[in-house]
Amino acid sequence: MNETDVVIIGAGHNGLTCAAYLAMAGLKVRVVERRKVVGGAAVTEEFCPGFRNSVAAYTVSLLNPKIMSDLKLGEHGLTIVERRAQNFLPAPDGSYLLTGEGRTRESVARLNPRDAVAIETFSHELEAIADVLRQFVLRAPPNLVESFGASAIGEAFNALGTANILRKLTLEQQRALLDLFTMSAGEMLDARFEHDLVKALFGFDAIVGNYASPYAAGSAYVMLHHAFGEVNGKKGVWGHAVGGMGAITQAMARAAQSHGVAIETDAGVREVIVEKDRAVGVTLDNGNTIRARYVVSNVNPKLLYTRLVPADALAPDFLTRISRWRNGSGTFRMNVALSALPSFTALPGTGDHLTAGIIIAPDLAYMDRAWLDARAQGWSREPVVEVLIPSTLDDSLSPPGQHVASLFCQHVAPELPAGRSWDDHRDEVADLMIATVDRFAPGFAASVVGRQVLSPLDLERQFGLLGGDIFHGALTLNQIFSARPMLGHADYRGPLRGLYHCGSGAHPGGGVTGAPGHNAARAILSDHRGLFS
Repeated sequence: MNETDVVIIGAGHNGLTCAAYLAMAGLKVRVVERRKVVGGAAVTEEFCPGFRNSVAAYTVSLLNPKIMSDLKLGEHGLTIVERRAQNFLPAPDGSYLLTGEGRTRESVARLNPRDAVAIETFSHELEAIADVLRQFVLRAPPNLVESFGASAIGEAFNALGTANILRKLTLEQQRALLDLFTMSAGEMLDARFEHDLVKALFGFDAIVGNYASPYAAGSAYVMLHHAFGEVNGKKGVWGHAVGGMGAITQAMARAAQSHGVAIETDAGVREVIVEKDRAVGVTLDNGNTIRARYVVSNVNPKLLYTRLVPADALAPDFLTRISRWRNGSGTFRMNVALSALPSFTALPGTGDHLTAGIIIAPDLAYMDRAWLDARAQGWSREPVVEVLIPSTLDDSLSPPGQHVASLFCQHVAPELPAGRSWDDHRDEVADLMIATVDRFAPGFAASVVGRQVLSPLDLERQFGLLGGDIFHGALTLNQIFSARPMLGHADYRGPLRGLYHCGSGAHPGGGVTGAPGHNAARAILSDHRGLFS
């Protein structure tokens, strides 16, 4: 006998989104979470006495506005404020680039007048393509099926709908889209721009969460992925959730609970229960079982199928392929408590630039070297670091007159070469990251009064991010759209009846979007209504 209609593994933002939609449709839903708090990687915690910050996920843009509206997240306490400037890129020679509404063209023109014209053209091209592709975010991609039947007919209509959306692009935009899916960001940017900082502005988006050089084929798509965002109705804008990223998932949890969802923390899953080729529930780490009509996974697909689902329940070919699911963001994550705001040599003192995403990566060659270093020795000698100081927008995070900063650092190897452990090198690399920022903002290191350090191994242990992969799987051509997580399973349905994917390992991929959770709920409700129609 089923204890609930749905059991969801993992109370990250996608699991909570999926739970809320299913409960709003009348299903009885239970969410089980291994950690003691909900939110997955989108949580806010005190890491130093008096200092709180977003622990892993650290900024807002990709959270889907329809999901925010449907779940009434604002009514459940979520407020998002915009950065007063969008990005600040200082260079070693004292020049800088500062972007944002009313700032970008003038700042670029000081560096290179030709690029000031080119950046407007390129930005408009990206925005036009992103506007069309946004229509794919909240719908399942076409799913390949082997046999002819009702599902094949349905997927044929889905493919037709996909084609009709793409027809809204002009022929030149379709050519640009092909380039974005196949080319390297570096190759594309070198052809468009002259100044290194302008190339670095876009190139950074191509390597965020992507363990690759900006000259790697397909890195242009990662750049496009980050162009889908918006904040408070403004497209392409980045913002901050007041109270940190945990404010998003706390609002989602309240929304889900308001519709009757039961959320259990400190309840890790040991195994998915399979009977007669159907997932029928889960066994928890404490030995308790929960039986359900539908089992929904918000964990990395590789983790799900190699650790939680019995191997003998899966086809050998499927298990072999999913075991090759590529993870690894090259990410080293830090939060630091500061006694004072940093002052950058390129733009000294305080100002709106300190509310921006501060990118320490002055050119594409710097990013390329960072990746090559990490592959050769385990971490970059000159790492890429994005610094955010959310306390400039939210004074609830730190004591008066003091601040917190997020450091999103790349590149580091998900697994260190020669059998070395991240546990032995964590602090050494953390010192390097702080020293890197200090080179551009002298005095930064001296202002650090506390820090929280998360290596790729720590990210895996704490949040289930295999290899520290913030996207639950690389956004490569063979792991996106209809191939996410695998051809034949892009419709959020697993290879076992009753088993579904709702995490970032499903379309449209990583980032705090809520979209995979929304789309999985639609697939589950479609199957449920089919059974009971």
